[in-house]
Amino acid sequence: MNEIKQIIAERMKSIRQSKNLSLDQAAEITETSKAMLSQIERGQSIPTITTLWKISTGYKVPITYFMEEEKNNYTLTDFMGSEPVFADNRKMRLHQLFPYNPAQNIEMLYIEFEPDCIHHSEKHMNGVEEYVFVLSGSLLLSLGQETVPVYEKQAFRFRADVAHSYSNTSEKLCTIINIIYYPPAISVAKHELK
Repeated sequence: MNEIKQIIAERMKSIRQSKNLSLDQAAEITETSKAMLSQIERGQSIPTITTLWKISTGYKVPITYFMEEEKNNYTLTDFMGSEPVFADNRKMRLHQLFPYNPAQNIEMLYIEFEPDCIHHSEKHMNGVEEYVFVLSGSLLLSLGQETVPVYEKQAFRFRADVAHSYSNTSEKLCTIINIIYYPPAISVAKHELK
């Protein structure tokens, strides 16, 4: 438990400083008390999952950023041994290859879509982009009013700050690599703090 507490403490302090936020500003955008944020950053308290969700939402970073430890200068991932995240009546399976890291501003996912799977995604924050590489099968991407078919061994990049959906209209499994790019947040404008 002490190890995860230390990782969270270091990541919390690092992300707040990279955004040039005071504790008061951080408390406002995360809807978490200044005292609680200070205790977490000093390693005196470990946040509940609810508090961590609020903080990750306020800082606009994935929650996994606060829980993954970097071990080496390289990472080898064997995601097939991990438990996937299911969605859309278990017709979509998601494995996290690499969690979000502010040094790279990306996270990478391996996703499987069963036939007839339709996955809707709300718009992401401004500036977020997604890169989709279809490993097998085909995928129909809907971006607002536009629909774009992406076939095996094709790659597609799009701005993800609009509602979008992924559909497997074929009769075979569709597998993709999905890279999500988050724009660097050097500072937070005053209007974003309200």
